[in-house]
Amino acid sequence: MSKITKKKKIRAPQTQRRPGREEKMTPRPKAKREAKVFKLRNKVALITGGDSGIGRAVAVLFAQEGADVALAYLNEHDDAQKTREMVEETGRKCLLIDADIAREANCKRIVRSAVKKFGRIDILVNNAAIHYEQKSITGITRDQLMKTFAVNIFSMFWITQSALPHMKKGSVIINTSSVTAYRGSPHLIDYASTKGAIVAFTRSLAANLVGKGIRVNGVAPGPIWTPLIVSSFGAGRVAKHGSDVPMERAGEPAEVAPSFLFLACEDSSYMTGQFLHPNGGEILNT
Repeated sequence: MSKITKKKKIRAPQTQRRPGREEKMTPRPKAKREAKVFKLRNKVALITGGDSGIGRAVAVLFAQEGADVALAYLNEHDDAQKTREMVEETGRKCLLIDADIAREANCKRIVRSAVKKFGRIDILVNNAAIHYEQKSITGITRDQLMKTFAVNIFSMFWITQSALPHMKKGSVIINTSSVTAYRGSPHLIDYASTKGAIVAFTRSLAANLVGKGIRVNGVAPGPIWTPLIVSSFGAGRVAKHGSDVPMERAGEPAEVAPSFLFLACEDSSYMTGQFLHPNGGEILNT
């Protein structure tokens, strides 16, 4: 028997005449939550791809809400230093860890470094990703395929495996997927495939960890204005990035970060295995 079955909450049998009155319910529904000035006060967050784009916006917002952050990134040292400055301006601590997460050993090193610095991990944000545009599946080489899967999804397994022993009841994991996981992408076939895998990974891990009190959710952004865009596509496509969504523009990282904050704090205490969709108005069958 699973832990979730053992912990089912059964309320006292009761009935009322329609439409019912709260004051006569046992127990009464909770309509008020304690207001918190800092929603992540003294939490520790590990964020991959934290040097720029969505990762930077999440790191800064988490810090503004009271969290210390460890940021893993590849080799964008100037961007990473700027993010650390932005975090430290809030009065919180920031650890930078440069590592290629396509290698399992580096994923383990990232977690070890974060735990050595902060002693634990309360929030794990698996965010880093890469993509390479190809007009046909025949243009996807073995090296590209292996690299895309290693960075985008294998790393989530490796980092999560290493981080879990340092997480406890009440900890959260947030994985970054993409709108392409739900509608596909003709020129990013391998990337969209990894993002679909992340959805399945998130839902499966959520079910696996619910008995331990660790929530697992995800964010599936649409077109966002990040360095990955200008480094991946031609100038013409970059200029039009995001113009095909209902809001007719690309989103800003700062518009995505609040979705991560919601999933990281107690505001989302009744959510696990779910995805939020800051995508400029595109309707998806989620």
